[in-house]
Amino acid sequence: MDSNSTNVSKDLYKLILDRKAHPVDGSYTNYLFDKGMEKIGKKVGEEAIEAIISATQGDKENTVLELADLYYHAMVMMAQLGITPEEVEEELKKR
Repeated sequence: MDSNSTNVSKDLYKLILDRKAHPVDGSYTNYLFDKGMEKIGKKVGEEAIEAIISATQGDKENTVLELADLYYHAMVMMAQLGITPEEVEEELKKR
């Protein structure tokens, strides 16, 4: 992973944490936090299924969009549970 992708991940995570600490009216991220883990989990599952469907159809462009949605929602889940990107990265290094 190059430093730009690492920075994007860390910047996104920081933004999500900021929204959690300082809610913004109309923010989709705050909507998810307000609804709780059940809603966040459903969104992660929904986006994973959409990514799988796009990939099995061979639709690279749409798969990228769906993976971005999945990545965002996974980051919201991480923030809700207090999991940092570094913790996930450390786990990946072990594999």
